[in-house]
Amino acid sequence: MINLNPSIGAEIRKTRPAVIVNDDELGILPLRIIVPLTDWKVQFASAPWMVRINPSKMNNLDKSSSADCFQVRSISEERFVRKIGKLSDNDMLKIKTSLSLVLKIF
Repeated sequence: MINLNPSIGAEIRKTRPAVIVNDDELGILPLRIIVPLTDWKVQFASAPWMVRINPSKMNNLDKSSSADCFQVRSISEERFVRKIGKLSDNDMLKIKTSLSLVLKIF
């Protein structure tokens, strides 16, 4: 769970789940690169930057969510509230694929 307030414009806001996608061995600053999660909506199925994450005992999500890879960002560790779970390797691979499309990294 991370606190994304204050936010500006169309940035995703409030305290919400997020996925850490950076390698902890890189960098020395107290920052993490995250992909925020939002509620899953049917219309997201056609958006390649939205990755559906279903709740499981491993990730401890309450409902189907979407990793919004278009809103990937670097945030201070001070924004972290608490750890709630971990994503499966399959979900992480889907996020990696979506990030490669968003960032044009192939």
